[in-house]
Amino acid sequence: MRESMGIPALRAGLADARDYTLRLYGHLTPEQRRFPRLRTVNPPAWELAHIGWFQEFWCLRFRQEASPEPARLPDADALLNSAIIPHARRWELPQLTWHRVIDYLNREFADVIQALSTSTPEQRYFFQLALLHEDMHGEALLMALQTLGLPEPRFDRPALPAPGPVEAFPRDEVAFEGGTLEMGSPNGPDFTFDNEQPPHPVNVAPFALSSTQVRNADYLRFVEAQGYDEQRWWTPAGWRWRNDAEIDAPRYWRTDGGRWLARRFDRWEALVPDEAVVHVNAFEAEAYCNFAGKRLPTEAEWEWAARAGLASGEDRYPWGPEPAAMGSVNLDWLYRRPVHAGALMETRTRTGMCQMLGNVWEWTATDFAGYPGFLPGHYKEYSQPWFGDHRVLRGGCFATRARLVHSRFRNFYTPDRNDIFAGFRTARSLSEG
Repeated sequence: MRESMGIPALRAGLADARDYTLRLYGHLTPEQRRFPRLRTVNPPAWELAHIGWFQEFWCLRFRQEASPEPARLPDADALLNSAIIPHARRWELPQLTWHRVIDYLNREFADVIQALSTSTPEQRYFFQLALLHEDMHGEALLMALQTLGLPEPRFDRPALPAPGPVEAFPRDEVAFEGGTLEMGSPNGPDFTFDNEQPPHPVNVAPFALSSTQVRNADYLRFVEAQGYDEQRWWTPAGWRWRNDAEIDAPRYWRTDGGRWLARRFDRWEALVPDEAVVHVNAFEAEAYCNFAGKRLPTEAEWEWAARAGLASGEDRYPWGPEPAAMGSVNLDWLYRRPVHAGALMETRTRTGMCQMLGNVWEWTATDFAGYPGFLPGHYKEYSQPWFGDHRVLRGGCFATRARLVHSRFRNFYTPDRNDIFAGFRTARSLSEG
């Protein structure tokens, strides 16, 4: 077990995460908080209460094996443990009123902060687990607002970053010689999730990866070439999905008088050609790659590109060992949308790759599974139940908290999900010419 954050940093992080969580839904009216039953969203009161329950369980109750104290909300273990309560039942809990849930969050949070002050280094692992779990749900709350066409939270936003100068703009793709990659997180002080462990060698053949994420303008060429109607571009599973979905463009695109528009939360805007494409699933990404004569990268290729040019121990982030300066990477809901695929060049890699962290999640060709020698962590439901039918994504997005992601972090969703803030890069095998 490893723990990397001290008490002051954890206290500040937990307070920041809780304030952020409450603000994400705090602008909704009571009517807007009545979410319909959809597979990809949770009722808002239930999800907020679940965040509090998870924090309370791991920070206050998990270590009390002999005589654990009861939850601070009656029947919370049966109602709020996502591993045992069916998704459909989460809409059938009238006791989870908005005001009662907010009161519960305030009470359990105060107790958690008090317990943190006397925690041991071993116990602080669980406080960090609860912090990052809340960060993940923060992104899920924003995904739900986008899915339902509800207004986005009222956060200040700086001016969107402009692309770099033409002479500094990256090449279309970067070639990598490949070799042996020690993939996964090393043993050390940094917190890791179980699916990042253990480190293991992987042979990576020579390949090339697009230096930027695929842009709206790129993807539009596929759409306007009737790519959604051409079975030859799609995998068999992708073609079945496309026929069931009955769509001919990304989920949140439409035309109006000859113009392409994209929906962002509750408003329709003109499609921005140079922004990274978002809300495409793995099947759509694969179809575009086939259309373009490319493919999706494997997750090992993605990690190789993210860490290339950096010495071991200096490669936690694509630009080096330390977190990026505020505003130099599109994370933390700072810019509140994807930005120009060639912007934020101050955090490009030494090999010329742009935005390997942030902007949009990136689909890979790799099915989600444990690394060789995988052992589940204390939170056994985090990874192992999803092995086999999920796909790995890498890199984070504009709605991801910066403290969560790094070059070895693995996200995972089923390949049909187009509600997440995901796009992709293209790859090709150099051995194939």
